[in-house]
This record gives sequence, C-alpha cells and structure tokens, in this order.
Amino acid sequence: MTDTKPSVLFVCVHNAGRSQMAAGFLTHLAGDRIQVRSAGSTPAEHVNPVAVDAMQEVGIDISAETPKILTIDAVQASDVCITMGCGDTCPVFPGKRYLDWTLDDPAGQGIEAVRPIRDEIEKRVRALIDELLPEHAA
Repeated sequence: MTDTKPSVLFVCVHNAGRSQMAAGFLTHLAGDRIQVRSAGSTPAEHVNPVAVDAMQEVGIDISAETPKILTIDAVQASDVCITMGCGDTCPVFPGKRYLDWTLDDPAGQGIEAVRPIRDEIEKRVRALIDELLPEHAA
C-alpha cells in the first residue's frame, strides 16, 4: 500500500446486495480513513431493498447507492479487491491484494435470511479495518 489512505473495492455480480452492504459498513466504520468503492460485473438496476432494510436496522442508510459497473480503473485504483463469493473475477494487477469472502447471496431472500449475511459482512469489515488501520485496533 502507499503512504496515502488505503482503498478497498468490493465486487459482486449485481453490486446490489453483499458488496453494497460491505461498502456501507466500511464507509460508516472507517469514515474518510479508507477510500471505499463497490462494483459489479453485471450491475442491477437498483440496490436490493431487503439489503437496504437490513442495513437500516443497524443505522446505516445505503438507499441512495446505485449499482456500478466493474472497471479496470476501479481495480487499479484499489489496494484491496474483495469479491463476495459469487465467482466474479477481477482483472489482476501486480501489487494488488485479492480476497474472496464466501457469503450467501441475499437476492430473493427475506430479511430473516439477510440479517446473518449482514452480520457476517460487518464482522469481516471490522477485521479488515483493524488490519488496514492498525492504529484503530483496540
């Protein structure tokens, strides 16, 4: 990573559920200390409303977010690229770190099924923050 703030890109196929929740948590918890991006290889028209509701339950509003297309520029501009267990592949560039978080897809699921996905994403995002911002770790 560079001397500037770290940057993270969350990727899933539709950029409508998991990657949006992860970006919401990282933005909420890290503030402006980490640059956050999310994208999808085949973006949906809108963010999954159940994901929006699940995030609202924990005080994070992602309702204004829109799914975005995955670009080579977004990958190149990110220090860490995290795919969300959906088989998406990012273009590979030297010096970039790639992780795959295997998570169930919230698409078509009710709030009861989405809550554990949301909670697992929060746990992983908190661990990522502790790793990227060691001064933040307790």
